Amino acid sequence: MKHVDLNIDIAEGCSNDQQLLQLATSANISCGLHAGDFNEMRKAIQWGKRYQTRIGAHPSFPDRENFGRSIMQLSDEELKACLLYQLGAIKALCDAENITLAYVKPHGALYNQAAKDLHLATLLAQTIKQFDPTLKLMGLSGSLMLTVATQHGLGTISEVFADRHYLSDGSLVPRSHPQALIENESQAIQQVLQMVLHGSVTSLEGKTIAIQADSICLHGDGIHAISFAEKIREALTAHQVSIMPS
Repeated sequence: MKHVDLNIDIAEGCSNDQQLLQLATSANISCGLHAGDFNEMRKAIQWGKRYQTRIGAHPSFPDRENFGRSIMQLSDEELKACLLYQLGAIKALCDAENITLAYVKPHGALYNQAAKDLHLATLLAQTIKQFDPTLKLMGLSGSLMLTVATQHGLGTISEVFADRHYLSDGSLVPRSHPQALIENESQAIQQVLQMVLHGSVTSLEGKTIAIQADSICLHGDGIHAISFAEKIREALTAHQVSIMPS
């Protein structure tokens, strides 16, 4: 039987976190620099513990003004300090609730930049390994970021997206593009089934791209977040796909 993880981005100021945590199997908790705060982080961790959801850190560039979606040019020391600051904060909150911090998924521009930038991907992997070598790195399927993480001895989780279109090089369509997001429920379900059952996704240009779907991302700030999560779970279950952490 095939199995796949469903992950969500939460603690970002949305009102549906608790509902989403009951539908997902992994939660990427904002570490407070692109959105949310310590109270939201703590609540999300407590809810995650209640619903037995795997907990991951969702660190970003220090960019609240642009929700972490603007590229920033930080020095290596600045970025390393920024990452350790965020990982330390969420680890402390997890320890207080006696719940394990299991993985790291970079957010926004940090995620997209590290997927292609060797230097940034290396710094990210080295920092995570120094902080806690048992943490896995969740990143875009087929990306340089995951290759580098593996080379540094980190476990990896290959992520795919239910609500985003892809380019033919396997990267996500930029959010500035009018067709970046998938807002049609049936289209999102069709893409998920193709990724999970067939290991591929069709790009915006019509090219079939091979991918590895360990975990499916559902953005918690999407207007269709709850309905997408419910319908995708139903569709996967109907195709005998078990939903569980990878």
